[in-house]
Amino acid sequence: GGREERSRRKGKGHTQKMNHTFRLARSKRKRLPEGWDLVEGTLMEFEERMREAVNETHEGKRKSELTWGVTRIHYERNRYCYELYYKKKAISKELYDYLVKAKIVDANLVAKWRKQGYEHLCSLQAISARETNYGTVASCRVPLKLRHPDQWGPNVKTGCISCASCDKGAPIWWNHTGWREHFEEERRKHLNKGKRPQVGAGDNGGGSDSESDGGDVRGESAIEERIKRLKAMREQGEANAKNDPLASHDQGDAGAGGEGEEQQAAAE
Repeated sequence: GGREERSRRKGKGHTQKMNHTFRLARSKRKRLPEGWDLVEGTLMEFEERMREAVNETHEGKRKSELTWGVTRIHYERNRYCYELYYKKKAISKELYDYLVKAKIVDANLVAKWRKQGYEHLCSLQAISARETNYGTVASCRVPLKLRHPDQWGPNVKTGCISCASCDKGAPIWWNHTGWREHFEEERRKHLNKGKRPQVGAGDNGGGSDSESDGGDVRGESAIEERIKRLKAMREQGEANAKNDPLASHDQGDAGAGGEGEEQQAAAE
């Protein structure tokens, strides 16, 4: 009666949703792998979020921002499956392969995550040379400490600020907050690495303290060294002149003046 009709309609709607999500024939629903019931609810939530992101209004957004939400949800859905299979060992290989076949898991993206340096790659677009003007990787692949703060904006294609493996909390998306202060400190540490500490910013501390306080070591030391050499050469020349009797006699004659020498020559 009415109960069977309601049940049939409910099942039909659920089947259509399943087909939309997994792109599989209806007959294959009976052969779902073991453990599917553990992930079905979460995957359906991702599917609903994806649908909302696709249908989201474009008002007040740039053209490049329209796919940012889709890229992030795609990352999160794949990360969920990746963590379950490779990290927590919570699902079987049969179920994981089924998710790959059903296009729920992006096998190429997951394969990159398993390689060193790509553990938090936001999207395959970020490493595609065809997606950039100069045939390089996306800006979000460069660690934040190596970029000027003016270049800390989200990538145009993906909306990712940084997915470098060395950046804490990666991937950092356009709508994340609270990360800038941390990376400003990281950048300061990186720029000061290998430098001698200074007493105070803008405090020269005098000429004698500049070298010990970590000023321009190369410039100051070169100038000081040259001055020392010139002083040593001058002192050495003066010492040689004092020890040379001929030089001292010539100096005495020079002190008497040129006129005295002419008179003495006339008298002789």
